[in-house]
This record gives sequence, C-alpha cells and structure tokens, in this order.
Amino acid sequence: MSPKCQIEIAINNISREKAKVIEKALEPDNVNFPKGLSLTINEKKNQLVFCFSNEGDLRKLISTVDEVLEHVNLSMEVIK
Repeated sequence: MSPKCQIEIAINNISREKAKVIEKALEPDNVNFPKGLSLTINEKKNQLVFCFSNEGDLRKLISTVDEVLEHVNLSMEVIK
C-alpha cells in the first residue's frame, strides 16, 4: 500500500494582487506532475493556500513542496 499524504500551506496577510502574481508565476510549473502528485492553489480572503496531495514516494512530495516554496519566495522578493 502506498502512503497517502496531504499538505496545506497558507501564506497569510497577502493582497489579492500579490496572490495573483504568485499564482501566475507558478503556472508553468503546475503541469506534468509525477503520477500520484498534485497541487492546487486557492485564494481565500487575505490568504494564498497551496494544497499538495501525494500517493506514493514521499521524497517527490518533499522536493516538490521545497521547489514551489522557493519559487514563491522568489516571486515575493521580486514584487516587494
């Protein structure tokens, strides 16, 4: 049986404009995920929420979360 895991990461106190810029910056990376791995990005009131879901190799999940957060951090630095 493959392990199933979900991770939700929220960036709080973010303006709608900045959230949209970050979402746009991540669009090219949010395709062709490995089998069993997915990412959804939701915008809530003053929050940008990343929902990762994985079935199988947890190393893929960890490296994907790390990569997405690096891109988010870079995007946030650029739009300061």
